[in-house]
Amino acid sequence: AMTRTITLLRPATLPRQTGLVGVVLSLIALRSQRLKLAELDDTQLRDIGLTRAEAAREAARPVWDSPLH
Repeated sequence: AMTRTITLLRPATLPRQTGLVGVVLSLIALRSQRLKLAELDDTQLRDIGLTRAEAAREAARPVWDSPLH
């Protein structure tokens, strides 16, 4: 089965941080986005082109499985 990579973005409301603080803040934001993704209903997921299974798979990824690495 083909899988799709989902890219979550750093919220624009957070100031850009550097170093360890920046990494930690980015990982916290990533975890928050993944949890919010899991809360979307089927209509919202369809609007962004994701299935329930794709959203659940993304939400279940550990924080260290990050596009920041």
